[in-house]
This record gives sequence, structure tokens and C-alpha cells, in this order.
Amino acid sequence: MIAAYREAEGRLIRLAPEAALSDAIWIDLLRPTDAETAAVMALGVDVPTLEDMEEIEISNRLYREGCTDYMTIQLTGHSETNTPIAGPVTFILSPSRLVTVRHHDSRPFETYPTRAEKVGPGCTNANRVFLSMIEEIIGRLADLLESSGRGLDHTSRSVYTPGKRGQNQQRLEVALRQIGREAELLGHIRLALLTLSRALGFYSQTARERLGDEGMAPVTANLLRDIDSLEVHTDYLSQRVALASDATLGMINLSQNGTVRIVSVVAVLFSPPTLIASIYGMNFDVMPELAQPWGYPAAICAMLASSVVAFLYFRWKNWL
Repeated sequence: MIAAYREAEGRLIRLAPEAALSDAIWIDLLRPTDAETAAVMALGVDVPTLEDMEEIEISNRLYREGCTDYMTIQLTGHSETNTPIAGPVTFILSPSRLVTVRHHDSRPFETYPTRAEKVGPGCTNANRVFLSMIEEIIGRLADLLESSGRGLDHTSRSVYTPGKRGQNQQRLEVALRQIGREAELLGHIRLALLTLSRALGFYSQTARERLGDEGMAPVTANLLRDIDSLEVHTDYLSQRVALASDATLGMINLSQNGTVRIVSVVAVLFSPPTLIASIYGMNFDVMPELAQPWGYPAAICAMLASSVVAFLYFRWKNWL
């Protein structure tokens, strides 16, 4: 899918499908078809493939061709199952327009066009659109971190609050899966912040060779400071994830140990009656009690008494 926007009175207006792409200040390619890729390449822009975008070599992530900068970052997104995902997004910044290429849905690309005039740098030229998009992405990552913090709060309360008898194991397993999901999301956010920081560093280095970038150095510095603060917050949440994971595993072990303890005590309770029964189950000719009419009731009473004595002893020791 292709979406093209032009600037009008400080706002972004989406172009009609039949409009010329040369009028666009920002072109967004989402899982582009061959025809859409050819239409953009006709403007003199080399559109990378998904394989090129996933290449981890620095030369394939951040480079310049002529007056056009190519910057690829790893950005979080959402899937149909609402599970955390991440994928590469390439920003192609030329003097006249910005082209973004992506192969997964990401919230900032949906929210930015309707509020471009409200984002700090504005959208009067391609450089400002690029920095505005980066600011929108940073804001989205901050929202995800805040949401992750609330999720960890809820999960921690669930772990530390005793549940109904017989439901602790299932509740703790759900909490552990939630913690794993938050850990995966934080990993995606950390990678996104790292690649954003590298992209902005590359953008700053080539600023002198770029037209229309006057006065944008403070904006870039502020964005880098925001990224640094989010990285610190990500480290804090990662520590909370580790603590919550250890606590959940500890609670699961305690729950399992309690179950094993009960089973062990029950086995011990039946050991004395089993011993008595095994004695009178031996095949010997001379066993005086076998010939007595009170032998069977006496054996039953002895087995019950041994179980009661063992039970009272365990309660006295607080093992039950």
C-alpha cells in the first residue's frame, strides 16, 4: 500500500490515488507491490527490499547516495494476535521529500499524518517531516514503556497476593506468561531506541551537507536526550521484569513444594498401618494372634492408632 502526503498551510494532506507522486513531501510504502516500488523509483529513489532492510551490516543500514540519506531502524509494531513484534523501517531522506518503507503495521505511521502540525518540528519540508516522525515514534515508545510499567504493577500484585486454594498454580503460570510478554516487548523497545539513536547520530553528521536543515540541531539534540532517558527507563523496567520473574518462579516452587510436602506426609501417615498389615500378611505357621478372635479388631485398632499418633505429631511440629 502506498500513501502520499503534501504540505498545505502547515498540515499534511493525503494525495488522491491518481495524483502525481512528485507533488508529495512524504511517501509511505507499506508492504509495497512491484508497481508501487516502480512508481517511487521513477522519482529517482532506490527502494530497498525487505532482505536489504534486514541486513545487519552498517553499510546497509546507514548510508548516503548523492544527496539522499538511507536510514534503517528496527521499530515495534502490532500483529493480528496483538503480540509484540518488530521489523525494519527505512527512512529515505532526499532534499525534496521523505520516503518510508516498512513491512509491518506501526502505530506512529497511523497517528502522525492527522497531527503533523502539532508535533514540534512541523512538516514544512522533508527534514522537518523526518524529525517529526522520529518524535512521534519516541512518543509511542514512551507510551509503550508506561503501559509495560502498569502491566508489571498488575502482574506483581497478582503474584504477591494469595489466591484461592487450588488456583495458585494456574494464576502463577498466567503471570509468568505475562512477564515473558513484557520482557519481549522491552527487548523490542530497547532495540528500537538503539537504532533510533544511531540514525539520529548519522543524521547529525550529514546535517551540513543537507539543505533545509537550518535550526534543526537543537531539535536533534533534544530527541537524542529523550532517547537516553527512555533507555534508562527501559533498564529500570528490565530489572523489574527480572525481579517479577524470579518472584513468580519462587512462588511456583513454593506451591509445588507444598504439594510435595502434603503427599509426603500422607505417605508417612500410611507407613505404620502398612507395616502392621505387612507383618500379619506373612505366611508363617506359628503366629499366635491369627488364632485369636480379637486378632483382626486389634490389628485394625493398631493401624488406626498409629496413623492418629503420626498425624498429631506432624501437627505438633507444624508440618501440616
